[in-house]
Amino acid sequence: MDSGLENVVAAETILSDVDGQNGRLVIRGWPVQLLAASMAYEDAAHLLWQGFFDDLPDVADLGARLGAARVDAFRLVTQIPDGLDIIRFLRTGWSLLEDDESLDSAIRLAAAGPVFTAAAVRRERGQAPIAPEADLSQSADFLKMITGKVPGEAEARALDAYLVTVCDHGLNASTFAARVVASTRAGLVSAAMGGISALKGPLHGGAPGPVLDMLDEIGVPENAESWIDDALSRGERLMGFGHRVYRVRDPRADALKAAVARLPGTSGRIAFADHIEKTVLGRLAKKYPNRTLETNVEFSTALLLEALQIPREAFTATFACGRILGWTAHAREQIAEGRLVRPRSVYMGPVPEMA
Repeated sequence: MDSGLENVVAAETILSDVDGQNGRLVIRGWPVQLLAASMAYEDAAHLLWQGFFDDLPDVADLGARLGAARVDAFRLVTQIPDGLDIIRFLRTGWSLLEDDESLDSAIRLAAAGPVFTAAAVRRERGQAPIAPEADLSQSADFLKMITGKVPGEAEARALDAYLVTVCDHGLNASTFAARVVASTRAGLVSAAMGGISALKGPLHGGAPGPVLDMLDEIGVPENAESWIDDALSRGERLMGFGHRVYRVRDPRADALKAAVARLPGTSGRIAFADHIEKTVLGRLAKKYPNRTLETNVEFSTALLLEALQIPREAFTATFACGRILGWTAHAREQIAEGRLVRPRSVYMGPVPEMA
């Protein structure tokens, strides 16, 4: 019995290979660094969905269908009740979509993610949601719906890099949950509900906001060592460091660090973050000499999303907008397997006495 299932192989997949010992991530044959540097969101969607939908169009047509689906999704915003935080707003919005196993369902889910996330952000600010523009790319439209301004190419490409980097990552908790639901033939929307509900939990990840909280509390480089030592003495976890799978540096961290560096006006923030990162790694190595605790994807994610003016409370939902590509692809892969996921358990409770 393996309570965390780390040593249990539950699926064969063509989607991604997570090599935790060597710090490599390959997504459908592409190293994540190359994927992040060269692919837009639409390219990644096409890459992940290849072979799972017989009617998958070329990338240009797929982008057009995503744009049209964003416009359709905006009509549902008024049906989502007030008083929900952003991740619950997104989950509720997705639940309103028609649920089946088709390419149309996958496109609706992918397109609706930015629409519902941006609308939730603006509603929290007391602002009216901004309607999508079908002619924009997915990432450019996402940023426009949040900020009210069409972003420059550098900003849209930076968000592409993030969404592509997090689009899939093996059989993590949310992806496994999505595959379990998909195995029942409930539909892609139902599978996405399983995925986003698992993602909402604080132990999964996808919420790098605390990295920025740490940087803000440290304030200036001179405070780094004492702040970090105090946090470690209290037994606090330093966000952005350590990972369940990677025993070396998370390759996604460097992919996103490069994306942040390409954004104008970020050099000062990057220099400060680099100092904090080096100080944390040095302190962790001293405190835990027998453990390998390296930088993970959340550290660079926080800097990138902050630079794009995406608020911290929307970070988890933004993560879901990228990971929906992986959830839907894994769901279709599980459906093709044709096997209901039904593991066994070992009963450890009381045994009734026989007469």
